[in-house]
Amino acid sequence: MADHAGFIPPHGNYEELLSYQKTEVIYDITFRFCDRFLRRGDRTVDQMVQAARVR
Repeated sequence: MADHAGFIPPHGNYEELLSYQKTEVIYDITFRFCDRFLRRGDRTVDQMVQAARVR
């Protein structure tokens, strides 16, 4: 019997993935932009932050 992990590999450190690191930067920039340039409580802020959310 072949010894392989199957289609989904064993759990690894997702924080080392380049795609994860890029999305984290996008989230941070989006959050700071909203905090600086948009009014708090504005629905646009909620939508932008939710769209950029990493986790």
